[in-house]
Amino acid sequence: MKRLLLCCALLLCAGRSVAVIAPIEVHQIIAPVDGGGENVAALTLDACEGKFDAELIGFLISRRIPATIFATKKWLDRNPVGVAVLRSHSDLFEIEDHGANHVPPVIGVGRSVYGIPGNMDTAHLEQEVAGGARAVAMVTGEMPHWYRGATAEYDPAAIKVIETMGYRIAGFSVNADAGATLPRAAIVARLDQVKSGDIIIAHMNKPTSETAEGLSEGLRHLLARGFRFVRFDQALVRPAR
Repeated sequence: MKRLLLCCALLLCAGRSVAVIAPIEVHQIIAPVDGGGENVAALTLDACEGKFDAELIGFLISRRIPATIFATKKWLDRNPVGVAVLRSHSDLFEIEDHGANHVPPVIGVGRSVYGIPGNMDTAHLEQEVAGGARAVAMVTGEMPHWYRGATAEYDPAAIKVIETMGYRIAGFSVNADAGATLPRAAIVARLDQVKSGDIIIAHMNKPTSETAEGLSEGLRHLLARGFRFVRFDQALVRPAR
């Protein structure tokens, strides 16, 4: 009997491991604007936790480069000066939902991405998404339409939950700074490979990193190549092929 129970337990555990699907990145691009013929890209910046990268945002303001900001409640609460700067340039910066506490959109006890614990269950995921949305609405006066989860990796089941809540998943096609860990030269090299229609992901919450330097140089190169930048609310976002 004990042997039978042990076999059943092993089968159940095996069944659970098979059912767990590795999280995926959502890769997207923007459709050609006005029938094509113009180099267009979308710049998106995550504000996870941490501080406000005033150097980076100052550069974007000086060059009139718009960006879609994905901010957590944690970042919004801790950076009132940064929020004020973004809001004073609402013609450039659109603020969207990055969650309440920067919890990756994976579901299940013990699940994590890059060592960051995920959500215990669907209810916790819903609280993460809704809490971030309310925080964005508090500072902008409008509910967000887009959601980007922490780490930008998702369980397929989590994607369904988020979309059922009425939010679109915000993907990308070019990872410019790898979570604000890359040196300036590597960031510039990645931006030099940008093609028309690409969605760039980078970060604006680590001012001690080299993201501001790398993005400033790389974006200057793109401007010299004739690129124009748009926010998510100004573009048709579609899956990358």
